[in-house]
Amino acid sequence: MRVLRYETRAALMTAAALLTWSAATPAQALTAQECSAKYQAAKTDGTLNGQGWNDFRKEHCGAAASADSKAAEAKPADAKPDAKPEAKSEAKPAESKPESKSKAKSAAAPAVPQGPAVYPTAIDAKFAQEKPTLARLHTCAQQWKANKAANTTGGLRWIQKGGGYWSECNKRLKG
Repeated sequence: MRVLRYETRAALMTAAALLTWSAATPAQALTAQECSAKYQAAKTDGTLNGQGWNDFRKEHCGAAASADSKAAEAKPADAKPDAKPEAKSEAKPAESKPESKSKAKSAAAPAVPQGPAVYPTAIDAKFAQEKPTLARLHTCAQQWKANKAANTTGGLRWIQKGGGYWSECNKRLKG
């Protein structure tokens, strides 16, 4: 008898949770893929007005947005939007964006490596009491930080496909 009560209670709680979830989930909201396509279209049209992805998604892809789009569809088709003023205002920001991006890229471009990477020849004395693996790791990390400060990484990254600084330094310290 008790088992039946617990099963019934569990079934009722599950049903209540499903009803609550289905009521909270917007029925007409766009999927992430549809919303992304809409965002990319607005991005190429230049109609984002400085909105980021999260703001756009909340405004145009949620349940409130689907209600707004239904209201917009219900409006008469006689109202003609002024396309010419929008096109003129959109053209100027689009032209200035590539220039600002190229300036940002040139300003943020990493410096050219000044020389080949320097590797430690032996485990540093302050790491000698550690396990061999950790001693190699800490010694290489210390040298890597010094190389980065002096811009002498040799174009390597700490870890990269095909072997980065850590891989090469570890091989050299192993012997």
